[in-house]
Amino acid sequence: MEILMTVSKIASICTMGANASALEKEIGPEQFPDNEHYFGLVNFGNTCYCNSVLQALYFCRPFREKVLAYKSQPRKKESLLTCLADLFHSIATQKKKVGVIPPKKFITRLRKENELFDNYMQQDAHEFLNYLLNTVADILQEERKQEKQNGRLPNGCIDSENNNSLPDPTWVHEIFQGTLTNETRCLTCETISSKDEDFLDLSVDVEQNTSITHCLRGFSNTETLCSEYKYYCEECRSKQEAHKRMKVKKLPMILALHLKRFKYMDQLHRYTKLSYRVVFPLELRLFNTSGDATNPDRMYDLVAVVVHCGSGPNRGHYIAIVKSHDFWLLFDDDIVEKIDAQAIEEFYGLTSDISKNSESGYILFYQSRD
Repeated sequence: MEILMTVSKIASICTMGANASALEKEIGPEQFPDNEHYFGLVNFGNTCYCNSVLQALYFCRPFREKVLAYKSQPRKKESLLTCLADLFHSIATQKKKVGVIPPKKFITRLRKENELFDNYMQQDAHEFLNYLLNTVADILQEERKQEKQNGRLPNGCIDSENNNSLPDPTWVHEIFQGTLTNETRCLTCETISSKDEDFLDLSVDVEQNTSITHCLRGFSNTETLCSEYKYYCEECRSKQEAHKRMKVKKLPMILALHLKRFKYMDQLHRYTKLSYRVVFPLELRLFNTSGDATNPDRMYDLVAVVVHCGSGPNRGHYIAIVKSHDFWLLFDDDIVEKIDAQAIEEFYGLTSDISKNSESGYILFYQSRD
C-alpha cells in the first residue's frame, strides 16, 4: 500500500510539473508579467471550495496587497489572517513562476477555528468567503482595540477616544464594503423613510436566460407592502400600504456578487442547483443606485469568478477563473491553465433545465476602475 501511495505521489508531482511547464510555455517569456506567480493549490480532501475562493481573492489586487502588507508587520500570534498572509507571501516570493503549493497551514487553522469546515465534506464557497472576510475584519478590529488600550497619548493619558463607539472600519471594509439604502414610501402621505445597511457581498436571485443586470434589477424591484404586511408609518401613526425598494448607496471598491443557485425544494427535502444561464459581462456599471449615491457611474471590470461544477451544494466541485494582467487563467486545485476570454461564456450556465449538472458562475468579483 505504501509503495502504491509513493508511486501515486510521484505521478501526481510529475503531472503538476508538466502542467506548470506547459503553462509557462503557453504564456511565453515575453508576455509573462514581472513579479507575478501562478501557483495551484493542493486539495486536502474536498477543499476546492476554499482553494477557489483563495485564488479569486489573491487576484483581487487591493486585497492581496493589504494581506502582504500585513505579513510585513511585526509577528503576531497565529490566526486565520496570519496563515492567509503566510500563504499569499509564499506564492508571491516563489523563485519559480509557476507550480503548486499546499495550503496545509491555512486549512488546518480553518478546521481548528470553525467546526463547519472541520471535515472532509464539500462546503459552500460563499459561506467560506463570508466567514473568511468577516473573520479577517474581526481580527483587525481586535488588534486595533488592543493597540488603543496599550497606547498612550503624548501627555501620558490612556487613549480612550471612541471608547464606546462602533469599531473602526478595516481595510476589508475599505475594499469590499458597500451600503444599501432601504427606501419605504407610504402610499397615503408619500413620506419616504430610509434605512442604511452595509454589505460585503450582494446575494441576488437568478432566473433562466437572464443577465447580471437583470438579477440586480430584480434585487432593486419595488415591492408593495399590503394586507398583513402593511408598513407602520410614523407620520400617519398607523399601518399603511407602502412601496419598498433596495438601492445601492455606497459602491464598493470590489463588488462581490453571489448568485443564489441553490434552492430548497420541499418535495425533495434538500437543496437543488439552478443551472440557469446567467450572462455576466466583463464590464459592469451599476444602475440600481440611490439618488444620493457617491460615484454612481463607477465602472467595474470582472477580475475573478468562482465556478460551481456539479448538481448540488454538497456535491460537485469548485474552480476559479481569474484575470491577471491581460489574460485569463483557470485554477482547478493544483492545475493552472491559460484560457481564452471567450471561454468564460462556458460558465454562464445552461439554457435547458434537463441537466442540472453544470459549470456555472457562482461568485463574481468586479473591481472598480478608480
